[in-house]
Amino acid sequence: MVERSDRAPLLDWEEVPSAEKTGGTSPTKERLSSPSNSRALGCSAPGFGWSSGPGGPIASRSVSNADGCSAPPATSSDLVGTDEALPPDKEEHLSDTGPREVSLEDRMVKWEEKDQIVSVFVVTFNTRSGNMLEWCLPKDMDLDGVEFKAIASGSHRVSTDFIYFRKGCYFGLACFANMAVESTVERGARMKSVGILSPSYTLLYRYMSFLEHQVRLQLQSPGHYSHLEAFYEDKRALLPPSGDAVVTALPANAWSAAINHSMHPEMKITHPAGCMSHFIRFFGEQIMVLWKLALLRRRILIFSPPPVGVVCYRVYCCCCLANISIPGVGVAVPEFRPFFYVNVADISALENELSYVACTTEKIFEEKKDLYDVYVDNQNVKTYRDGLKPLLRLSTADREKYRKLTEQRQMLLYSQEENGDCVSSEEDLFILFFLEQNNRIFQTLSEVAGSPDPTVTQESVRAMGLDPHGDRLFLLHLLEIYGYDTLLVSEQLCCS
Repeated sequence: MVERSDRAPLLDWEEVPSAEKTGGTSPTKERLSSPSNSRALGCSAPGFGWSSGPGGPIASRSVSNADGCSAPPATSSDLVGTDEALPPDKEEHLSDTGPREVSLEDRMVKWEEKDQIVSVFVVTFNTRSGNMLEWCLPKDMDLDGVEFKAIASGSHRVSTDFIYFRKGCYFGLACFANMAVESTVERGARMKSVGILSPSYTLLYRYMSFLEHQVRLQLQSPGHYSHLEAFYEDKRALLPPSGDAVVTALPANAWSAAINHSMHPEMKITHPAGCMSHFIRFFGEQIMVLWKLALLRRRILIFSPPPVGVVCYRVYCCCCLANISIPGVGVAVPEFRPFFYVNVADISALENELSYVACTTEKIFEEKKDLYDVYVDNQNVKTYRDGLKPLLRLSTADREKYRKLTEQRQMLLYSQEENGDCVSSEEDLFILFFLEQNNRIFQTLSEVAGSPDPTVTQESVRAMGLDPHGDRLFLLHLLEIYGYDTLLVSEQLCCS
């Protein structure tokens, strides 16, 4: 058995020992979201996270290494005693403050700080019946199909893994482990996964360490659920005052408060140092193709064999490419929804989606060409849509942007090495690079639309950072999708 997590070598990072291994934790500090120190969430304004849950911006914690640099965000075991929500009987109820009406922003922040776990479960692999739901709380929770999400197809080939997924209107995180046993009944291997469900994927990272520890305990001592029962009682979701059984999106009039609270929210999914950096190095110049497709809200499906955890990070990073922080832009376009891991049971759900990014370990999806616009197999990005095939070719501007991105990264690494700069990070650099590029495009389009001659010329296209010839088709798609189709396009923008 491999003790170290499988995601470590794949993501090229050094895992920070958990509290249970080190016997203590490093001091934690607040890193509030700000334009100068931010990691954008995987969606465009005005939404934060997915519409099935509030999942808005909250301050994330980072642990300081000996040199003072930021390490991966602290998980649940690092924050015990420092990040616990107040028990229900001790909370400040919004209505307890008197007749004064609490602002939408305050309500949003208070809600985000509460624990939102709606279910905890254990899934096991049975040599006769396959994947099975072994145990769960609450008992009446609809978890049909979760056994195939918490243990991905092909997971028997790896020793450990973690999986983000969607289950109905909730998001889940499950940690999987595979342990060798001397048992003919279990055919020499015991496989289990411990997972949770929440209305928002942005809070799941808090419990990664807990789930990793619990799945090891379940392998060593099957059938003991007292820790999971106590966890659920302590963390179960406090539903909105309306008493609705399902937590839905923030009200429409709360989005402005969300934007004002933090224009550039922190990255919320637990990510190792270098997650976005690895993502961009993995795809190389092809990252510019994914950027365009993400901005056009295409349906993107990423295939990879297990472990699937690293691929779930790619799903998240792909969403980050489409961030826009200009208020009002993108309101009418389909949401770029992260489905994370999907299997054949999700086919009917994907058929109804206009825009999403997901990953799978099941090769059969490649044959389901009506389910996706773009299929990514390893580093190979392809499409069967004739209208999109030209977008897979890199333009001169694409290569120039990638060159600038690489140069900025080298300058940052040099600054960190020579000057001890531990404030800036590659994650900030990459995410802000694409955020600024997207803002530049839509700011220019807005200026052209408001001018006496609303015509997109070669000069305005260059002002967007695009190639007047090589990016013509991309620009036409962009104008149509984002409602700028009333703009005139200069005849000088000839096809490449």
